[in-house]
Amino acid sequence: MAKQARAVQTWRSIVDAAASVFDDYGYERAAISEILRRAKVTKGALYFHFASKEAIAQAIMDEQTSTVEFEQEGSPLQSLVDGGQQFAFALRHNAMARAGTRLSIEGVFLGGPHPWGDWIDATARMLELGQERGEVFPQIDPMVSAKIIVASFTGIQLVSEADTGRADLREQVAEMWRHILPSIAHPGVIAHIKPEGRVDLAAQAREKAEREEQEARIAAEAKDAGSLPGESGPRGGGAGRGTRAGQGADEADEEPAGAGAGVAAGGAV
Repeated sequence: MAKQARAVQTWRSIVDAAASVFDDYGYERAAISEILRRAKVTKGALYFHFASKEAIAQAIMDEQTSTVEFEQEGSPLQSLVDGGQQFAFALRHNAMARAGTRLSIEGVFLGGPHPWGDWIDATARMLELGQERGEVFPQIDPMVSAKIIVASFTGIQLVSEADTGRADLREQVAEMWRHILPSIAHPGVIAHIKPEGRVDLAAQAREKAEREEQEARIAAEAKDAGSLPGESGPRGGGAGRGTRAGQGADEADEEPAGAGAGVAAGGAV
């Protein structure tokens, strides 16, 4: 089990590091050596999990689509708006979302369907659900409208990135919805839709960070209050720490380079 958990952590480290590299440099200029440096893994470990740079890029684009989940309860249109604002927030704070978007815009399709397909399909399904619940005009073609929405969002986030580093993306996406909603939804429904999203994700993140900081401070104060002056901890602590450090070093060992090269030749695990 420990080996399996280590393998999962290694995979995670590689993907996260690669996302930051692709975000910084794009696909063509991204170097495997830089991914290895940021992930702090060996080349053998990387090729144990991924056969190529293309395979890593595909994993990032696949994972990008999991950053948004549309609520199936309540208003389908509001859920669609909330999902867009959720992704807008991710583009500002999540390298995985930015890397996946950059790879998509650069046209790194890796021989498969273009990566906007999942977004378009998900958006079309929510519009169909909106039609079933009487929010969306019955004459609207969900697939056509979905393509317009996804294309509009893609262009708006690019302009926002150029103008403000995406600092105004939430407001710009809200304006997009104010322009699109009248063409697809009943006026009575639009009056109840919040284009900025039902939740201010930035404020929510700040509150969470402040709460965690306060909890850490309280825990530190409680620990300080519980220690006696001159107390140096239980005897034998140094030996215990040495043992744990040794165990950590063993767990950090990567898969043999030979095994990784063999798997790389046959495909990713």
